[in-house]
Amino acid sequence: MRNDGMTSANTEASPDKVEATSSEKGLARVAQSLARWTEKWFPDAYVVALAGVFIVAVAALANGSSPRTVANAFGDGFWDLTAFTLQMAMVVLTGYVIATSPPVARLIDRLATLPQTASSAVSFVAFLSMSISFLNWGLSLVFGGLLARAIARRADLRVDYRALGAAAFMGLGAVWALGISSSAAQLQATATSLPPALLKITGVLDFGHTIFTWQSLLMCAIIMALTVLIAHFSAPKDAAIKTAQELDVDLDDHPAEVAPRSRPGEWLEYSRVLPILAAVLTVGWLISQLTSKPVLTVVSSLNGYLLVFLMLGLVLHGTPRKFLQAISLAVPATAGILVQFPLYAAMAAILTKAKGRGGLTISEHLAHFFTSIGGGGSFAIVIALYTVVLGVFVPSGGGKWLVEAPYVMQASTDVHMNLGWTVQIYNVAEALPNLINPFFMLPLLAVLKLRARDLVGFTFLQFLFHLPVVLLLVWLLGMTFEYLPPILPATP
Repeated sequence: MRNDGMTSANTEASPDKVEATSSEKGLARVAQSLARWTEKWFPDAYVVALAGVFIVAVAALANGSSPRTVANAFGDGFWDLTAFTLQMAMVVLTGYVIATSPPVARLIDRLATLPQTASSAVSFVAFLSMSISFLNWGLSLVFGGLLARAIARRADLRVDYRALGAAAFMGLGAVWALGISSSAAQLQATATSLPPALLKITGVLDFGHTIFTWQSLLMCAIIMALTVLIAHFSAPKDAAIKTAQELDVDLDDHPAEVAPRSRPGEWLEYSRVLPILAAVLTVGWLISQLTSKPVLTVVSSLNGYLLVFLMLGLVLHGTPRKFLQAISLAVPATAGILVQFPLYAAMAAILTKAKGRGGLTISEHLAHFFTSIGGGGSFAIVIALYTVVLGVFVPSGGGKWLVEAPYVMQASTDVHMNLGWTVQIYNVAEALPNLINPFFMLPLLAVLKLRARDLVGFTFLQFLFHLPVVLLLVWLLGMTFEYLPPILPATP
């Protein structure tokens, strides 16, 4: 997915930007070089996913599967995750719609007046971006980007716009997968979304077994604190600051006016009546759910989560016409998910269904490998490192869990590692590659009107600190868990 919405001024680096890049020192300069290499040589994420399908297919053939078996697994599994693909696209869409609503825009303008120094402004954006990503990572990207732009518009505060942009990305680069929009945690909590083969291995894991364990919440708090500190002390000062104006960025965020009503049939499109009625129905449904089911079960429902966020977006925009205008702007940001997730489903199907020599699939061979590592800290560290390395080459927004889960969770069961904590090991490690690979920066870059190389110097620095801390946390906190067998849903 390319950011075709970038202005021509940002398509090619200006002389000022080239000079700024060459003046970077130490780790930031290394990170800038890495960003330039990635932009030049790294293919589109869709191409990476497509290549992954063929690599997995070749591996299955090498494992002894027949061409017919591989082809059948590919075709039969391609649409296994249709519902989940739509759900993940809706996470992005609802986040964008809420962030661009008038009440939230006014809130952003008020928040932008709070920081009093350049360093505190950068750390403030990082903190809010991470806090919001716990609720919705799509909302975090857009909210953080708009907040960075609002602070950059202040005439009384000189702040480095690159550092602000990198801070706005920290929600997706640090803790998003430890929050309730985590696709892996949502998938594991929703029996109807789980592929049958994976459901047999893992059972259903509600949020009480994953993101709401005290260990996961503590890990999230530690990473947030670390990120804020790094953002604060790495923010450029004095002559090193590059403002938005110096980077030739247009900071005008005035929304396009909605065309006036031109015919009687459009009355309801410009009325608040239907959004209010829809909100009443949603609140009634939510009260019914909370009074008839355990709170964790309600919170863990991906469909319920999306319903509430979608109706909230409708209410915040006020009228159906304004809401639909926001939707039309949000839809392009979902394209990568819509075309890539079916490929991940196909990969997962080949891994788990294409049996080869000895009646074993690739997934079973990988499970045996991870089982051979043994349990305890070594297993947790190897799984985390494997997830990081794979995530650099397969940016997926959590969709990669569908590829990893069958063999990782089977190995976790074999070595008696807590299944919920295994999901969280994946989740915390899944965020780290986002600090290196610029794929998921694209929606944010469209808001900021910057290029990936403007941010990666700061995000790469975060990565260097995050990696050892994450490995230490998954090892130490993993020792506090006990193994629990899979909880399978009751058969109707």
